[in-house]
Amino acid sequence: MNLNLVHKNALVCGSTQGIGKATALELAQMGANITLVARNEERLKKTLADLDTSKGQTHQYLCVDFSKPEVLADTLTAYLADGKIMHILINNTGGPAGGPIEKAAIQEFRAAFEMHLICNHILVSAVKDGMKKAGYGRVINVISTSVKQPLNGLGVSNTIRGAVANWAKTMANELGIHGITVNNVLPGATNTVRLQSIIENKAQKQNSTVDVVANVMKATIPAGRFAEASEVANAIAFLASPAAAYINGINVPVDGGRTKCL
Repeated sequence: MNLNLVHKNALVCGSTQGIGKATALELAQMGANITLVARNEERLKKTLADLDTSKGQTHQYLCVDFSKPEVLADTLTAYLADGKIMHILINNTGGPAGGPIEKAAIQEFRAAFEMHLICNHILVSAVKDGMKKAGYGRVINVISTSVKQPLNGLGVSNTIRGAVANWAKTMANELGIHGITVNNVLPGATNTVRLQSIIENKAQKQNSTVDVVANVMKATIPAGRFAEASEVANAIAFLASPAAAYINGINVPVDGGRTKCL
């Protein structure tokens, strides 16, 4: 199986913590040159220092906030102005705040739509011509199992994630002829800062403890535990590899079997 990413360039968003960081580390181990993208420069520098360089890779970072799509577009234009080709794009952004959809403010939808779908589209627009030229492209969107089964208490997230999934399927249909695949990885409950925040909020609202809430959540997962970020990263890395060339336009749940539908 060809999992070799030597001489491949990967742009990894949200790459200073959680699934994004784990993905950057994994892709670097497979030989890719990594460009980290996140908003916290100190964390970017720390992550950069952790990336594998044993195969002669060079790694860089872009410091940009996805709440400012126009800045993201300008930053990418400048970064790719010398003809640099990105073979792999990992679209990954922190999810919207939780809450019931009936209480969501209009601005919450607009902000989430821009940070997720609009920024994803800006990123693909910036790299797709290079991918076409190379005859190799992998776009992997890290979204949520909510695109198959909406999650209670995540009204805005459920809505926006569904929009991203359908955007991705449409993009896959159009770009497949160029050797570019577009797929979605759907993490279930993963041991990240975001999950811990969700658990803590639930515990507070339910006048319960973090351990009780966490155990209730684990009981809904056939695997009986939360995923580690590295386990989700493994699925992303496979889809980014040459071995996954004929996998296109799909949703891949990585959730320990929690999602009830196929």
